[in-house]
Amino acid sequence: MHGNVWEWCQDWFNSDSYGRSPLNDPTGPSTGLTRIMRGGAWGEAAAGCRSAVRLHEEPVFRHPILGFRVVREVSPRSGRASSR
Repeated sequence: MHGNVWEWCQDWFNSDSYGRSPLNDPTGPSTGLTRIMRGGAWGEAAAGCRSAVRLHEEPVFRHPILGFRVVREVSPRSGRASSR
């Protein structure tokens, strides 16, 4: 999915939060003025189309190369046969 559109993230931006956060799954600050966008877009150079690439904008920012990812959690099958 890298490089399709920039993806809005729930994380708030703070310029030094990653330096003070754990290496695995950093949560970032609980409040802020701008939110993180990740992943690059179709108009970016190849080096900019990675999930590690981050920008930040105010939540009211809109642009055709900015979107979000819809996620649906699927429950694992119970292993029992269907009654139909």
